[in-house]
Amino acid sequence: MPLLVNCLWFTFQAQKEENWGLPVLAVVTRDLRLFALEAEKCMAASGHKKPADVLERAADQIMSCFRVCVSDNRTVVERSKRLGTLVLVNQLFKIYFRINKLHLCKPLIRAIDSCDNLRFSKAQMVTYRYFVGKKAMFDSDFKKAAECLEYAFNHCFVTSQRNRRLILIYLIPVKMLLGEFPKRELLLKHKLEHFMDIAKAVRKGNLVLFSDALEKHESFFIHFGVFLILEKLTIITYRNLFRKVYLILGTHQLPLKAFEDALRFMNVEDVDIDEAQCILAGLIDKNYIRGYISHQHQKVVISKQNPFPVVK
Repeated sequence: MPLLVNCLWFTFQAQKEENWGLPVLAVVTRDLRLFALEAEKCMAASGHKKPADVLERAADQIMSCFRVCVSDNRTVVERSKRLGTLVLVNQLFKIYFRINKLHLCKPLIRAIDSCDNLRFSKAQMVTYRYFVGKKAMFDSDFKKAAECLEYAFNHCFVTSQRNRRLILIYLIPVKMLLGEFPKRELLLKHKLEHFMDIAKAVRKGNLVLFSDALEKHESFFIHFGVFLILEKLTIITYRNLFRKVYLILGTHQLPLKAFEDALRFMNVEDVDIDEAQCILAGLIDKNYIRGYISHQHQKVVISKQNPFPVVK
């Protein structure tokens, strides 16, 4: 398989004015990745120390083909080899995510962003936006992640239920971090009940339910790499819990003891007045609460106008 890729690479380089070989290149590089993936699994099963090496070597060969395509600067778009760049980038994304080298995706994203005059297929754009959205999520750029993953979901073929479900597994946590929660019908339709109690707990500020739901579906969330992303929802759960304290007491000057009691009620371990202050300070710093802490009077003074801004 690597020899075939090399032969194709030399042939493709020699074609100065043609790009008819792009479909062949797409198939061969896909098969190379799949072949390397199977080889990696066999090497891992046999106890090989560095099974990922075979995927890295495959990525190097695909990258050589990518360089040939991206360096073709002819003005006639229909004959440009750059039309094949997105197919190769998507294959490289799949490898880099597999071997956990996401930093290698950045120059590929820049290269595709510079190809704004090219029209790629919808299927390839969906795959590309899916991976760019995942990378943005891991980089904590949640607005960009939501934009890319929403594009991928909305343009994914309705019949591709497996792919749509996979996109949602990353889109749902991102949207919750931006204050938008999934509907029950959507979760049931795509068999993602794992998120149901998470969404309910965050909305209601129920730390007990949130902790139980994370623990119950821990293996699922870890498998898809969203466990740590979901943990970031803890601070929004605190925000919604403390908003309940504010609504119950009905005043803009709230004793710190009330927040400590609320945390104790939610079975937060080793909580004291200092812990409550730290959480409140974090919420105020992130603009989840508008106000300030009066240490002298042991109170939180909440703004009279929009004290709990909408999460976004």
